[in-house]
Amino acid sequence: MRVLLDSHVLLWWLTASHELSSEARALFEDPGTELLWSAASTWELGIKEQLGKLRLPEPIEKFVPRQVREQGLTGLPIYHDHAARAAGLPAVHRDPFDRMLVGQALVEAVPLVTRDAPLREYGVRVIDA
Repeated sequence: MRVLLDSHVLLWWLTASHELSSEARALFEDPGTELLWSAASTWELGIKEQLGKLRLPEPIEKFVPRQVREQGLTGLPIYHDHAARAAGLPAVHRDPFDRMLVGQALVEAVPLVTRDAPLREYGVRVIDA
């Protein structure tokens, strides 16, 4: 199974947060699951860190590549069809990073692992984080 992770899901996994659902935890533990990490999520983490809303243990340019390796994540670039799909979404959700994740999940036909319930309104399959 392939799934796309929202940024908070990875952070909760790394901190062993009780916030992470058992279903999401099982995805990380299942070697048969391909965990996709969007370039949009890297960008989001970097911006949140710059704004002082997030503190990472090391610079973003080291943190993300290390987590991709250590957690066995598959990087997902942002392609034109992802951007076009995200741009065409109705204004249900205003966060551009989440809209990009929805666009990517729809184009790639994968579920999105997130706690952001309103994203379901886009018709994307959501696995509750």
